[in-house]
Amino acid sequence: MQEWCALHPDLYGWVVLPLLIFVARIMDVSIGTSRVIFVSRGYRVLAAVAGFWEVLIWLLAIGQIMQNLDNPMCYLAYAGGFAMGNYIGITLTNKMSLGVVLVRVMTVENTDQLIESLKRSQYGVTAVEGRGAFGPMKMVFTIVNKQDLPRVIQIIQAYNPNAFYSVEEVDQVSQGKLGPRKFPGGLNLTQLFRPFRKGK
Repeated sequence: MQEWCALHPDLYGWVVLPLLIFVARIMDVSIGTSRVIFVSRGYRVLAAVAGFWEVLIWLLAIGQIMQNLDNPMCYLAYAGGFAMGNYIGITLTNKMSLGVVLVRVMTVENTDQLIESLKRSQYGVTAVEGRGAFGPMKMVFTIVNKQDLPRVIQIIQAYNPNAFYSVEEVDQVSQGKLGPRKFPGGLNLTQLFRPFRKGK
């Protein structure tokens, strides 16, 4: 590798090195974004591991920047990798679907079928009578794993398509029926991450 770099200094300095910095920056910012999510969700061990790799990769990238201060392509690669890393990191953490959410459903229509469908899907449900701007209404609340949110929204739209619903992140849940979170093949995701979570 060193011999190749010596034979092609311009190609290495203006193409290969900036590309390596770009990729390294994407990796460390993506890991950093995930680390913030782990911290907010209470996964202390995962946050520590992510922090180690984040800083290690950052040191390697910034070290190359400091050795090539006269190379503007390195600056552009560093900034571009930071921007792309934020996008990829947020996308990955959304795919991971960590945590739980509160779903509120408000409608003037009958909610019996909606409630029964949520119960059959093993979601806990609380229903109360309310009064809105246009008269009496029904309010249905359920707290579910974020991974299950698409399924819950699908149920809402199937039985009460005109209902208004909102989704809110929940920091802690003391007890309740959230339903198991599983990977394909039956691995329980809740059990997998439990050793990494902070004590309640």
